[in-house]
Amino acid sequence: MILALAPAGLSLSGAELASFEDLTVMVRDGEPFTPAVVFFPMHRIERVELDLPDGNLSSLSQRFFAKTGLEPSAALSPHLDQDNTNNKSRPHASQEPA
Repeated sequence: MILALAPAGLSLSGAELASFEDLTVMVRDGEPFTPAVVFFPMHRIERVELDLPDGNLSSLSQRFFAKTGLEPSAALSPHLDQDNTNNKSRPHASQEPA
């Protein structure tokens, strides 16, 4: 999740891709976790890609929601406490009425 984009750099909240499956299990089971917050100076950024599905492959956001019932933004926000993170009543963006 992008926290801030400024001329100085990019601040992100998230988890290592290598531990994605472990993270989904922790969130699904209601275990506490703290997302990593990282700053990248702008001179080190080559590109930023959107998390989009590719053909039959789901995006990471879609996979996270399918496994946890939570929007990634709700789980990865550093401003929410764990009680709010476990609120599974919020629908996935693709399930909200148009």
